[in-house]
Amino acid sequence: MKKFIQIIFTLSAAITANVSIAEALTKSTPEEVGISSERLNNVTNAMRRYIDRNELAGVVTLISRKGKIVHFESQGWKSKERSEEMSNDTIFTIMSMTKPIVSVALMMLYEEGYFLLTDPIEDWIPEISDKQVIIDPECLQNCVSARREAESKITFRHVLAHTSGLDPSRDNLGKDEIDLLARKNTLEETIVNRARLPLAFDPGESWQYGSSTDYVALLVERISGKPLKEFLQERIFDPLGMDDTYYEVPDEKRSRVSAVYSPDGPDQTIKLARNNEYSSRPLFGGDFYGGTAGLYSTASDYWRFSQMLLNGGELNETRLLSPKTISLMISNHSGDGDVYIRGPGYSFGLGFGILSNAGEARDPLTPGSFTWGGAWGTIFFVDPVEEMIGIMMTQITSYRHLTVRQDFGVTAMQSIVDSNMPVIGYPIIP
Repeated sequence: MKKFIQIIFTLSAAITANVSIAEALTKSTPEEVGISSERLNNVTNAMRRYIDRNELAGVVTLISRKGKIVHFESQGWKSKERSEEMSNDTIFTIMSMTKPIVSVALMMLYEEGYFLLTDPIEDWIPEISDKQVIIDPECLQNCVSARREAESKITFRHVLAHTSGLDPSRDNLGKDEIDLLARKNTLEETIVNRARLPLAFDPGESWQYGSSTDYVALLVERISGKPLKEFLQERIFDPLGMDDTYYEVPDEKRSRVSAVYSPDGPDQTIKLARNNEYSSRPLFGGDFYGGTAGLYSTASDYWRFSQMLLNGGELNETRLLSPKTISLMISNHSGDGDVYIRGPGYSFGLGFGILSNAGEARDPLTPGSFTWGGAWGTIFFVDPVEEMIGIMMTQITSYRHLTVRQDFGVTAMQSIVDSNMPVIGYPIIP
């Protein structure tokens, strides 16, 4: 019991041992880390059923525990039309799994003393000062709502935690304002162009998923004085050995990019949406390197990033963040706001969804686990209590009709046969 209590109150620093990349990317025997080889077959079988029903083209799954990879498997097709099999080194569009990486980038600058979380972001983005707030958010159809001055300024915490209010509904905007939403050639041009838009609510009042991490990305650029793409490469990708993570996939690696599929027809079986050629340029076109989405990556690269987080900010003797900063990032910064993207039982930290109440959540993770996914089906989770990482990569433009993410979580977690947590019921983490 004493050990259990200690783990719960030190979630972010649960693992402090250094694990070399070469060692960790070598698959270990599951039984070495308290996982059943036989039970891991449930992960394989669950993913295979989606492929056999033609609901997904292919899937890559990776599971590690205590720094050791015990399951790394590819099934199905990278491109069905070209008869190209899925492989462990397949490159995926990770969409919103870009957000945790860009959030880590800004927190690296936080550690260097450039700002406090309570500082207004207009210190660095003065174009967005003097924001107004929509008074009548219930206006539903083609109306321009009344406005008032915002009661507080947008802070660094607000944009990292998606409580900024920076995404007003189109129904509350005039035609000229709606035109401002159009994405420009670059991230900076886009954000400056949107500066006159009102806020959906006073900063900190609610949780709203949207463009906040694009502001995080611009803050990285303006504080560091470097383009986001360059900062991520120099400060995160190169130090962690993330050699297959890009905003544009190089020509020589494009054959490894997965095609993208969409559900089609009454049975929701898949049809081709995009071949891999699209990955030769930024996802949103032009020179737009954003924070909300845009990166391409592999399961193994994202494992390196995830293991760094689980290690308390360090991997392979390279430290990106302090354990104290990781602890801060996986704390609840959304209050009682409804983190509707992940459903009941979740709060939101600084770049991650945090499972707060196992009795409400659909995912079988331990309270204190942090996670996020991408709009084209990818997902990762880190469970600090069980010292486990799970990553699932697939490419489908809509997955609301599927429970593949939850099935992956269930089959991954049930493979543990030697738990770090006594079977006394999950606590609620505030």
